[in-house]
Amino acid sequence: MLSDTLSNELQRYAIGPRIKALRLRKKLGLVQLAGHTGLSPAMLSKIERGQMFPTLPTLLRIAMVFGVGLDHFFNVDKEEPLIAVVRKRQRLKLPSPPGEKTPAFLFESLDYPASDRRMESFYAEFPVDAPPSEPHQHGSAEFIYVLNGRLIVNVDGKEAALDTGDAMYFDSSVPHSYRREGKEMSTAIVVTSS
Repeated sequence: MLSDTLSNELQRYAIGPRIKALRLRKKLGLVQLAGHTGLSPAMLSKIERGQMFPTLPTLLRIAMVFGVGLDHFFNVDKEEPLIAVVRKRQRLKLPSPPGEKTPAFLFESLDYPASDRRMESFYAEFPVDAPPSEPHQHGSAEFIYVLNGRLIVNVDGKEAALDTGDAMYFDSSVPHSYRREGKEMSTAIVVTSS
C-alpha cells in the first residue's frame, strides 16, 4: 500500500489521464489497447482512472503501443512557473546511512516535488546518540544553517563548530562529515547544489 505522500506525488504526474488521452487520440477502446499490450481492460481502466499506478514495465508496454518514451508520462509542462509546496505532514524522514540501527542523521527533503531542481534542501536532525557521519562528497556546494544545538562540520580535514543561528557554505565536492556535539539534539537546514 502506498503512503498518502507517495500516492499524491504519483497523482501529480497524471499518468492515467495521459494514457487515456493517447488512447482516445488513436481512437482505441480499452479492449483494443488491452489486445496490443497484453494487459486486461479492467487493469487499464483502473490505471486511467488513477485507482492503480502502473509499474515501469507495464507503463513501457503502453508507451510502446503509442510510440512514445517513458519521459512522455513524467515531463511536466513548462508553460507555468515551477512552484512546489511541501507540507510538514507530507515529508518522509529518512536515515543516513540507510538501514543503520543508529544513523548519523535523519533527513527530510523540503523540495522533492520540484523536478529539474538546481539545488536540494533538507531538514536534518542529528540525534543525541548519533555517531559522526562518514566522510562523503557530492555536487559542488553545500549550505548549512543550524536551527538548534551544536554541529561540528569537517570539510577536507578542517573543522568548524556551528551553534544555533550559525551558517556555513562550503565546497561539497571534497570529503566532508558532520558530528553533533553537546547534550541536545542538533537540527539544521541543509541546501546542496549539483
